[in-house]
Amino acid sequence: MMALLMALNALAIDIMLPGLQQIGASLGVDEENRRQFIVTAYVLGMGCAQLLFGPLSDRFGRRAPLLAGLALYLVTSVFAAFVPSFALMLFARFVQGAGSAATRVISISIIRDLYGGRMMAEVMSLIMMVFMIIPILAPSIGQTILLAGEWHLIFVFLALFSACMFVWALVRLPESLNPADKRPFGLASIAGGFMMVLRNRTAAFYILATTFIQACMFGYITSAQQIYIGIFDLGKLFPVAFAGLGIIMSFSALLNSRLVGRFGMRRLSQAGLIIFTSVIGIWLALDLAYDGVMPFWLFYLMFCLAWLQFGILGANFNSMAMEPLGHIAGIGSSVLGFTSTAGSALIGSLVGQSFNGTTTPLIAGFFIFAICACIATVIAERGKLFRPQNPEV
Repeated sequence: MMALLMALNALAIDIMLPGLQQIGASLGVDEENRRQFIVTAYVLGMGCAQLLFGPLSDRFGRRAPLLAGLALYLVTSVFAAFVPSFALMLFARFVQGAGSAATRVISISIIRDLYGGRMMAEVMSLIMMVFMIIPILAPSIGQTILLAGEWHLIFVFLALFSACMFVWALVRLPESLNPADKRPFGLASIAGGFMMVLRNRTAAFYILATTFIQACMFGYITSAQQIYIGIFDLGKLFPVAFAGLGIIMSFSALLNSRLVGRFGMRRLSQAGLIIFTSVIGIWLALDLAYDGVMPFWLFYLMFCLAWLQFGILGANFNSMAMEPLGHIAGIGSSVLGFTSTAGSALIGSLVGQSFNGTTTPLIAGFFIFAICACIATVIAERGKLFRPQNPEV
């Protein structure tokens, strides 16, 4: 259930990719880079609203705010299917993202309510494995819908999916928040909780590292259609290429779930980050040697080698950021979600907006973000990598 709730976010992003051109043409937007705002608006709404849903879930429990968010997601999905203008589409997507914020922040809060340490990382890895199946399927689902009808049906599909999740959560989801951990919902309490998160060195800098890693993902998503179709002319094979990287990430998450209990979150993720950065550095050098348009097989091979680390980084960085915040899991998840989602959308969109007909902006952006993630990780660990602070992590 947690995996599919979190997957609502990925579905609402990735299912759009094959239809961006058709949606833009229908709403009078011809500029390719401008169409990317359909994705950006959604991610910004999701990031900002997490600041609200975390404190709400700490005060009123996990169930009620989650159901409210799912209801908002459902209503705005229907609204987006009938919007007459691009401006209203961006508004609908922003509000739809705000509703989906509940699924992300509260899912992580529930997981933290129930698990800690390496066990949380293992559970997060299994959830991420299921969650990452969505990027494999979503573009193909979107392409299939477009073959059967117009882009409006994509939003009808999202509405039906969210309705099913609403009913499932209503019937089957128990309350996981310990009554003793409830916090008052007030400005002073919320501000105090946020300060507790930001003053925790480990949590704050792993949140920052997570933001830079997710910026790589967001930069890729916003550029994917232009790269696969515009540069490499894959046409209808675009969903297949997109799905291939999703399979790599799912395998990586599964591998992490098997290894994290033996090696610990820190050793595994920090080794993965070093490999991730090194592979992208080599990839950038190759890209520059080919003047920004290398052969597709080489581009995709390097992409797969880099993305093989993604399941390890995502699950463990999230878990390490949340590990010290068990007593304020809702607010902690809010800060993590807001910073990593809205932050990654803002800086990742710079990659998409820099698209110039070559792959250089994408790969260069990856390399810069990876270096920044390395710096944040070193600061979080006070310069001492590969040393778990306790046997559980």
